[in-house]
Amino acid sequence: LKKKFQCVFEGISKAGNPTLLNQIYTELYITEGGTGEVNEEHEVRQIETASRKQDRAETSIRQEDIFKPPPGRDQPIRTVMTKGVAGIGKTVLTQKFTLDWAEDKANQDIEFTFPFTFRELNVLKEKKFSLVELVHLFFTETKEAGMCSFDHFQVVFIFDGLDECRLPLDFHNTEVLTDPTESTSVDVLLTNLIRGKLLPSARLWITTRPAAANQIPPQCVDMVTEVRGFNDPQKEEYFRKRFRHEEQASRIISHIKTSRSLHIMCHIPVFCWITATVLEEVLKTREGGELPKTLTEMYIHFLVVQSKLKKVKYDGGAESDPHWSPETRKMIESLGKVAFEQLQKGNLIFYESDLTECGIDIRAASVYSGVFTLIFKEETGLYQDKVFCFVHLSVQEFLAALHVHLTFINSGVNLMAEKQTTSMWSKLFGNKPEPLILYQSAVDEALQSPHGHLDLFLRFLLGLSLQTNQTLLRGLVTQTGSSSETNQKTVQYIKTKISENVSPEKSINLFHCLNELNDGSLVEEIQQSLRSGRLSTDKLSPAQWSALVFILLSSEKDLDVFDLKKYSASEEALLRLLPVVKASNKVLYVLSGCNLSNRSCEALSSVLSSQSSSLRDLDLSNNNLQDSGVKLLSDTLKRPQCELKGLKLVYSCFVFTSKISSSLNFVSKYGCNLSDRSCEALSSVLSSQSSSLRDLDLSNNNLQDSGVKLLSAGLKSPHCELETLSLSGCLVSEEGCSSLASALSSNPSHLRELDLSYNHPGESGVKLLSAGLEDPDWRLDTLRVDHGGPQRLRPGLRKYVCELELDTNTINRNLKLSDNNRKVTHVAEYQSYPDHPDRFDDWSQLLCRNGLTGRCYWEVEWSGLVYISVSYRGIRRKGHSDDCLFGHNNQSWSLICSKDGYSVCHNKRRTSLSSSSSDSNRVAVYVDCPAGSLSFYRVSSDSLIHLHTFNTTFTEPLYPGFKIWSGSSVSLRELC
Repeated sequence: LKKKFQCVFEGISKAGNPTLLNQIYTELYITEGGTGEVNEEHEVRQIETASRKQDRAETSIRQEDIFKPPPGRDQPIRTVMTKGVAGIGKTVLTQKFTLDWAEDKANQDIEFTFPFTFRELNVLKEKKFSLVELVHLFFTETKEAGMCSFDHFQVVFIFDGLDECRLPLDFHNTEVLTDPTESTSVDVLLTNLIRGKLLPSARLWITTRPAAANQIPPQCVDMVTEVRGFNDPQKEEYFRKRFRHEEQASRIISHIKTSRSLHIMCHIPVFCWITATVLEEVLKTREGGELPKTLTEMYIHFLVVQSKLKKVKYDGGAESDPHWSPETRKMIESLGKVAFEQLQKGNLIFYESDLTECGIDIRAASVYSGVFTLIFKEETGLYQDKVFCFVHLSVQEFLAALHVHLTFINSGVNLMAEKQTTSMWSKLFGNKPEPLILYQSAVDEALQSPHGHLDLFLRFLLGLSLQTNQTLLRGLVTQTGSSSETNQKTVQYIKTKISENVSPEKSINLFHCLNELNDGSLVEEIQQSLRSGRLSTDKLSPAQWSALVFILLSSEKDLDVFDLKKYSASEEALLRLLPVVKASNKVLYVLSGCNLSNRSCEALSSVLSSQSSSLRDLDLSNNNLQDSGVKLLSDTLKRPQCELKGLKLVYSCFVFTSKISSSLNFVSKYGCNLSDRSCEALSSVLSSQSSSLRDLDLSNNNLQDSGVKLLSAGLKSPHCELETLSLSGCLVSEEGCSSLASALSSNPSHLRELDLSYNHPGESGVKLLSAGLEDPDWRLDTLRVDHGGPQRLRPGLRKYVCELELDTNTINRNLKLSDNNRKVTHVAEYQSYPDHPDRFDDWSQLLCRNGLTGRCYWEVEWSGLVYISVSYRGIRRKGHSDDCLFGHNNQSWSLICSKDGYSVCHNKRRTSLSSSSSDSNRVAVYVDCPAGSLSFYRVSSDSLIHLHTFNTTFTEPLYPGFKIWSGSSVSLRELC
């Protein structure tokens, strides 16, 4: 094994001169990967997702620790499945594991390691062996040593490449086999070994591409890991190892970073190697010239480099000789045909029968693999059965696109059309069909593929249509296939498709296609609007929405924390930007106040349960979720593949219906409004063994003691690992505190923070929970019970009512006080107020005495034209400048009320509130200073209707204030 795995070959330029694996090996990014669920997306899509996940707070696994149980797991791991896209490094990973073991560097508790590949096992399909005989066949030393049993040894079996398995693995109907000396078919041996019926003491490591992961039942796999390839530091490490010259390595790394598509693909080690091969050659031959920027350019250069190497190494030619000889052209054309026909069947590895179907002789294939080792590989099994494959899926897709391109140019046959024939007209008159037809049919075909299996192929095909790329292939492509006019028509066709509301994933690939065609007009249009701050999402077309998604997904800094309100506080914005939500590492304060319905909850549920989702923290505060929405989300949170850690359902700024009467009969209309049914659903999440939830914020919901009791049932469960629970302002009394104390006594090991501020726990409630702080068995270290009292049991925002007092030292002399200093009216005659430095001497304004620092609610009645505001104490009082006018500086925030409607203003930025009728002359204001939230509502028909919320950071106490224009007035309403 040491001899077999100590070397790797990195291409024909170094043939016979292998590289030591330990010298070139770069650590891969491996994580624990949840379930063995199938992912049918095109692997380039999966790589694009993985490229955005690398900064997530995940624990990476070293290859020598692959069988080590993760923290908190006691039972040993028998079977590990490692998933990863083609070329990501799974095979090299198993080789490194085996080499380290053979060299006594790791896993010395293992006595035997037996590495197999499914490619080798496929050729034994018709043979029969016992497990012992199979090991003897592959590892003859065991036979020579007379080993007939492995029951008493620590053994590891490695099975590499489950996706290449052509054996009929049937886990439901295969007979049970327990005797390792009994002969049977290889598929029966493998099935029983994986099920643990055969040699249960052995450990198994199976590698696979994601699409084949479901071939093995989940109950047969103890841990699933995922190879993410290289993260950014590992990419740099690879190129610095590959290029010992520091300046050259730095230039290559810098160039890759400038091209998003190249940078993403370099997560795949094989692509790093292709890139290194190309750029090394290009830097030699193009001193100071431009380096390839698109994927098509990169792969054309790769093909050219290999053809040059063949010419020099095998044909005895010189570097300057033409490299496209008739023989080389024939080889490339044949490889292109294999690539295309096998791509259509979904095959990545080919046997003699597959090649025969493509009309290629097995001897010719062996010659191709001997010459183009970086492109086409041949492997020989135990019975000399030859196995062929392209060095990577992307190489196969490039050659397939080249085959379609050459076929169309040379014969006029459109392989992307349903009927692959030339037209009668072209046969009669010799004219060739319009290339545009080829590109349009290829776009249509790719859009019909449900999982994007033609995405990369389409990028290559369209890239090959450019004259500049055809020039690079001069000699292989003997005539050009399209004009700049055709390219423009293709670009227009793609833009039309983008505007037709195709799925986000498909529209993103179409933008990559535009990139291959060197067209960035749609993206640049949106980027200019973003840069200028003039982006109005209300007027975006479907194509522009898609462009915005593409831009955000291409910008790593925007994907850490994504705030939907930055673009539009609407349900349409969420649904349009769902791919960005899915890719964001943290979604904090993201959807607050966006009025999300069940439809949004369904969309978010699909994101949360997606394998490729990066979402870890979600804020759904102040939205129209209702019980059905909470139930939908709760069901998703219980799924093993959902890794959400933090959920915020704060109900602080909402629209509700409330009888403004002494009975205070409160009925929620919009907002999170969590009822007992919602609490029951969330409780089931807390008690679920598969839930990842660690932080839950339900503040400002009318949970009452009954809801808290239901939540406590979930907290009590030994499966609950919640660390932070916020129930601030949830109408909790002593009874609710008793339920919480009981739950924490039963399960004291996890909850660290409990927020019960703005409730009425009473002395006994505080005492019960405070005792837990002293209890060494409880992990609780933070308990908040401040701002309590009986008034906190009022439903809705009324629990935060504060009595305001007008500050007569600030009132302008054109304002007259009445109604026991609760009403202010603008009058023409000056009022006789004494001089005071705090008085507004020009603008008809005043402040209240109350400096607000917590949560406060008040209501105002107005007439005419008024500004209802909050301000820092330090706002200027003297003169007519904007520094003194509420809403026109960074010291104050205003709601402007008039008969024409409402608008808001801060720092001179005024926004009209659409569809905000001012038929009511009552306004409510709610401020949560610590949360940085200021909300205005219209009070109409005994309802609060949300107008606007400012989200900011308040650095000082806030003082309510009013600007009252001529003929207008304001009154403070009594609510206590």
